[in-house]
Amino acid sequence: PAWFTRPEVAEILAETYPPRHRQGVCIWFTGLSGAGKSTTAEVLTVLLMEQGRQVTVLDGDVVRTHLSKGLGFSKEDRDANIRRIGYVAAEIVRHGGLVMCAAVSPYRTTRNDVRNMVGKDHFVEVFVNTPLEECEVRDVKGMYAKARRGEIKGFTGIDDPYEEPLHAEITLDTMTNGPEENARLILGYLTRHGFVRTPGN
Repeated sequence: PAWFTRPEVAEILAETYPPRHRQGVCIWFTGLSGAGKSTTAEVLTVLLMEQGRQVTVLDGDVVRTHLSKGLGFSKEDRDANIRRIGYVAAEIVRHGGLVMCAAVSPYRTTRNDVRNMVGKDHFVEVFVNTPLEECEVRDVKGMYAKARRGEIKGFTGIDDPYEEPLHAEITLDTMTNGPEENARLILGYLTRHGFVRTPGN
């Protein structure tokens, strides 16, 4: 209240502690290749922009062609790729931005490292839980087929493990819900936790 806090102090506090909807947050989509991570992120981007939030999307495949060019698919290279995405995401969050990262990110330890890098209170892990069989059906690039034939080594879900999240903030069922319904579930979570303003506020 004004009688308790001098205006100049209140102004400093307001700048130091912005309201939740002006703070940064990282939405980290993880799941098998073809699970629907990027598709859901694209739909959510539109919904968030309609709510007045600016959004940055870091897609694992796109990042590989630029920031992580030259990295292969060994565990070490995958970890390096995810940590690079995590570093960029952490910087965006630190400056109050909303960033969505869509990457297979198969290893729990690496995902937890990124969570700590970003800050636990500003990290939302979204497990896009699509069965391997369905991912293979959706595989327009034929990557799973190549992995099954042995043409690609170390492919997640075939001859390299995917470690499911144990404590994801959100788990999406893509067999029951479509991308828009799942995107709205995430939007609801962000709204409840104050990262997105409710209409009229």
